[in-house]
Amino acid sequence: MDNLADWRYEGVIWKKKNATGYNKGFLNAMYAPDVIQGVDGRYYLYYFIGYNGYIGVAVCDTPAGEYKFLGKVKYSDGIELGKKKEPLQFDPGVFIDDDGRVYLYTGFGPVNYPKILMKGHKATKEGAMCFELEKDMLTIKGEMKYVDVPAKPCAKGTDYEGHEFFEAASMRKIQGKYYFVYSSFVGHELCYAVSDRPDGDFKFGGVLLSIGDVGIEKQACNSTGNTHGGILELNGRHYIFYHRQTNRNSFSRQACAEEIFLKDGHFAQVEVTSCGLNGAPLKGEGEYSAHIACQLYGKKGGHFYGAFKKRKGCCPYFTQSGKDRENNPDQYIANFCDGATAAFKHFNFDDANKIEVKVKGNARGTMKVFYDLNDKPVAEITITPAKQNTAFSATLKPKQGIAPLYFRFNGKGKSEFKSFTLTKL
Repeated sequence: MDNLADWRYEGVIWKKKNATGYNKGFLNAMYAPDVIQGVDGRYYLYYFIGYNGYIGVAVCDTPAGEYKFLGKVKYSDGIELGKKKEPLQFDPGVFIDDDGRVYLYTGFGPVNYPKILMKGHKATKEGAMCFELEKDMLTIKGEMKYVDVPAKPCAKGTDYEGHEFFEAASMRKIQGKYYFVYSSFVGHELCYAVSDRPDGDFKFGGVLLSIGDVGIEKQACNSTGNTHGGILELNGRHYIFYHRQTNRNSFSRQACAEEIFLKDGHFAQVEVTSCGLNGAPLKGEGEYSAHIACQLYGKKGGHFYGAFKKRKGCCPYFTQSGKDRENNPDQYIANFCDGATAAFKHFNFDDANKIEVKVKGNARGTMKVFYDLNDKPVAEITITPAKQNTAFSATLKPKQGIAPLYFRFNGKGKSEFKSFTLTKL
C-alpha cells in the first residue's frame, strides 16, 4: 500500500481461546497486541492476556490471515519471560532494526491496582523494559534492560515529570534516530523519547498528541481516556496513529490518525482534527457525518473514561447502532443536550451560506454554529422534536478561507446528532 485511503475490515485474525493459558473473564482480557513482519517474511503477533505476566506469540504468512500459536517469549534456559520475578509484562511492542536485530519492549507503570488484579506481579517504577530476541522471534538474547523512559516515581525531577511512562511502548527508527512512543501516566496523551540506540539512553522528546488537546487548549476539549499508538512514515511524511473512546467506555475505542511534522529531529504536538489522513482541510461544502467531530464535551466539560460506562445524562458521546461493520455504518453523536459542543476542524470555506443539521430525538431549542466560540454565532438553527432523522436548516454567514466549525445546542431534551451539510446557494 502506498496510500492511506484504502482501508478495509479484514476480520478476526487471532482469538484469545487459541492462546495457551486461556481463561475466561474480565480479568483475563487480551489487550494491545503488536504485529511485525519478521526477517523470514512471516508476520508475528505479540500479545498478552490480562495480568498473567507472559508475552505470547502467534505467526502467519500474511498480515491478516489466520494466525497460529508459536510459543511464549522465553529465556535461553527455557524459562518463560515473567517467571523470574520481573516487573509485569504488558503491552508488547516489537521492532526490527536495519541490521536484523529484534527488540521487544514492554512495561506497565505503577498504579494502585488491587493485588488480585495484578496476580502477584508488580508494575515497574523504572519504566519501559527492552529485551533483544533471537532470530526465532521467541528467545531472549542477553539480559533485560531499562530504556531510560521512567515511570513514577523515578521520573521526579527529570524532563519526564508530568509525562511519565505508563504503557503502550512502540519503537520506530527515523533518519538514523530511535523514537520511542508511549502512553503517559495521565492517559490521554502519546509522548516520545529519542536515542541514538534502540536499547537505552533515551531523552524525553515531548508530547505528540493529546486526545483532549491538553497542552494546546486551556482545558480538555474532549472526553478522554487512555490512548495507544505509533508512528508511520510514508513517502517522506509522518503520521501518528492513536485511538479515542466511544460509547462512554475506555474499552470501546475508535482508531484515528493525524499527520505530524518533523523538524530538526523534533516532533511538536499536533492538534486533533477531523481531517485525519486527508492531507488538507475538508471542503467547505457537502454533507459530513457528526462522528468525525474532533472535540466533544458537555456543559461541564468532558469525562475521563474508565473501565465502566458513564451515566447517559452527563455528556454527549460517540456511538452507533449495532455491531462494527463496513456496510451501512451509522455512527453519530448521542445525548446532544443543553450545552453540548461539537467541533470540526478544519474546512476550506468558499462562501457557503446555508447550513443544515440532521438530528433525531426530543430536543427543543437552538443549535448555534460558530467559526470561533469567542465570537457571535454565524448561524442559529431551530430544533424541534423528531421521531425520525430530520433536517433543520438556517442561513450561514459566508466565509472565505480555512476555519473550524463549532456546534452548540441550547435547550431542553436531547438529540442524536447525525450529520450536517454546507451549501453554497
